[in-house]
Amino acid sequence: MKRFVLTAISLLLISSAVLAEPEVKKVYLDEAIEAAIENNIDLQAAKLERDIAQNNIKTAKRWQNPSFDAFYFLGAAGRSEPKQLGASENIEIAKRKARKNLAESNLKLVEKNIDYAVFDLKMDVREAYINLVASKSILYTLEQQKELQEELLSIAKSRVKSHSAPDIDEMQAEIALNQMITQVNSARVSVKKAQAEFNKVINNPLDIVYDSQDRLFTEENNFEEMMTPPPDYKFPDFSLIVEKAVKNRFDIQIAKQEIDVAEKNLTVVSRQRIPDLQISGGYAYQLGSYSDSGNFNNGAYAGASLVNIPLFYNYSPEIQNAALKVQQAELKYNSVKNKAVKDISAAYDRFLTAADNLNHYEKKIITDSESLIETSKDSYEAGKSDITALIVMKQSYKSIIIGYSQALAEYYNSWTNFLREINDDDFNLAEDL
Repeated sequence: MKRFVLTAISLLLISSAVLAEPEVKKVYLDEAIEAAIENNIDLQAAKLERDIAQNNIKTAKRWQNPSFDAFYFLGAAGRSEPKQLGASENIEIAKRKARKNLAESNLKLVEKNIDYAVFDLKMDVREAYINLVASKSILYTLEQQKELQEELLSIAKSRVKSHSAPDIDEMQAEIALNQMITQVNSARVSVKKAQAEFNKVINNPLDIVYDSQDRLFTEENNFEEMMTPPPDYKFPDFSLIVEKAVKNRFDIQIAKQEIDVAEKNLTVVSRQRIPDLQISGGYAYQLGSYSDSGNFNNGAYAGASLVNIPLFYNYSPEIQNAALKVQQAELKYNSVKNKAVKDISAAYDRFLTAADNLNHYEKKIITDSESLIETSKDSYEAGKSDITALIVMKQSYKSIIIGYSQALAEYYNSWTNFLREINDDDFNLAEDL
């Protein structure tokens, strides 16, 4: 009975663990970007800045709240002064509109920063997705090499058994296989790590684990799915790209908007020197028992005064600092523009180099290596070469295939980096130039 209860509890715990497993959702790159934009927690928090900025506009347009006044004189003072009930209001002169303009400029700045955050998230998703597929491609390559190594071990055993090869051939093949097994295990860990980084970028609060589609870099239509032009495309000169690229960069637009914010802030600070107007008015009365005539006297009163006159303090330090902020913003804008051209140039050079390297792999290195490894295997199986040469050849081939996957990853990432520098995820080399 006790064993039955323990078994039932174990089954219940196992069932709960199975039910608690998160959903695994395989997505293509465009689907991953959509999921991140829709669910990313950091992006949702950043978008709240827009609501805050909109509320700040309402705050900037506010009217000053009025004051209620009451004067009640007692004793002898009441015989000469009437009782008064009224209100007073401070009216700001040339300040409310300036505050509103500053708040609206800040809203535009916030919106540009949000647009930049959305774009940056898209690029982060692209990089994480590419790195995940690259890890899977390397794992696939190593698993294929493991199968070939197992086949080689089988061939070596057969040749040793038939006394057409020494015993050391079998030992060498087995050592090479065990080494390959450790590399496959390490590659599996790399895939899990890349998948964790991919989900970290998407940052979905729901219990969903995102995974890339099981399409490897070497499969057809991969460039289209990776939203990247093929490496044999005739890429234009840098001079045709830079003008449009500089115009689109979010950091330049943000720096330009920061100048506008600084200028409007200078206006707000400068207008503190303008005095405000305080107006007051209300009802005044005097009871007959307190008046010299013995009659009840009543009427209205009104008054006005200038307040906050900059006599003892004229806000000079605040105005000077605000003017310096404008100069800082202008220098930052010029600096961002100057650096942008250099960053775009470096990113485009990196992309062109990656495309050139990839073309070399696809047209020259991969095809020749595949033919060479097949010839070497057939040669060993026929007894025309020793196993050491074949193992060395297989290790070289493995390095070439992994290098090819890394070259593909670098090509895709260099295109992503180029898009990041020009700040345009829809950039089309054929249509946009």
